[in-house]
Amino acid sequence: MINFLSLKDVNARYRDELVAAATRVIDSGWFVHGKEHEAFEKEFSAWLGGGITVGVANGLDALTLVLRAWKQSGFLASGDEVIVPANTYIASILAVTENDLVPVLVEPDERTYNLDPCRLEAARTPRTRVVLPVHLYGQVADMPAIAAFASRHGLRVLEDCAQAHGAAIDGIRVGLWGDAAGFSFYPGKNLGALGDGGAVVTRDPSLADHLRALRNYGSHVKYQNRYQGPNSRLDEMQAAFLRVKLRHLDGENQCRRAVARRYLDGIRNPRVALPPDGSEAASHVWHLFVVRVESRDRFVGHLADSGIQTMIHYPVPPHLQACYPGLHGLDLPVTSAIHREVVSLPMSPVMGESDGQVVIDAVNAYRG
Repeated sequence: MINFLSLKDVNARYRDELVAAATRVIDSGWFVHGKEHEAFEKEFSAWLGGGITVGVANGLDALTLVLRAWKQSGFLASGDEVIVPANTYIASILAVTENDLVPVLVEPDERTYNLDPCRLEAARTPRTRVVLPVHLYGQVADMPAIAAFASRHGLRVLEDCAQAHGAAIDGIRVGLWGDAAGFSFYPGKNLGALGDGGAVVTRDPSLADHLRALRNYGSHVKYQNRYQGPNSRLDEMQAAFLRVKLRHLDGENQCRRAVARRYLDGIRNPRVALPPDGSEAASHVWHLFVVRVESRDRFVGHLADSGIQTMIHYPVPPHLQACYPGLHGLDLPVTSAIHREVVSLPMSPVMGESDGQVVIDAVNAYRG
């Protein structure tokens, strides 16, 4: 069986470093907001090439807390609108509604799967305050166009970078294009912890200071609570693990690119639509390698019969989820088609050429 992703194999290469990091934390006797956490925040900002990193408990909290901070500071009010790609993972939208804001779902560019800048103007209303682009599957959204649109209309940009650690346009990495960005360190991400974790990145020192309080019950000083805030802290153990994994991230992204290159060069089945190739100007870190097939169930079954595990990201679009009945009537044909047809092929920084060739041969052998 060729697994879609084996985290055991990914992390096995760094086992000694991870054990040493865990031992260091255990021996320190300090498990929340200590030296590992502080060091990771600095190292992540340095790796990005700028910004201030604020560690939080997970990627959803990263997005939610930025919007909460903007609301508490007066930039946002209940009922204000946030433009979001309609085909994103539901967490991007949960962060909006959690703050009593209104998600405005916009169709993606059908080629890149990312927010289509050409549709932004039609989606804007007097209540629009934020644009939330998602760098889906590891492909960078068209940030120059999105940032220019936001600047023209006095809007803020909150990047969802959960799937795109290290992706860049013209050398500027995701997380540094908007007013703030949310990262997830869920174990399966390109930069994955050994549990949950997340971070906000911003160039705004006042927002960073606000978030440091929000993640800690709204408190800068113990027992003095300036804001109403949750407990959303990146613990010392995960921060220590992330420091190890960060040192290897650029190399792992290169391995992912090599896997994607083999797929792009080798798959020649006209029934299977390939993702766009990342150009030199806009790099792709291939969190997922997503193809589109009209008869998806038959395609998945064919690969399973060949001993190949696949995944579907995501079978149900946000506007059809039971938790959002108010969105069920939206007419989103591009999004609906994407969610009916997408299939994620095995993608891993430890995937060998022989396994990759097995996948290529099986995809090319598919006849529908």
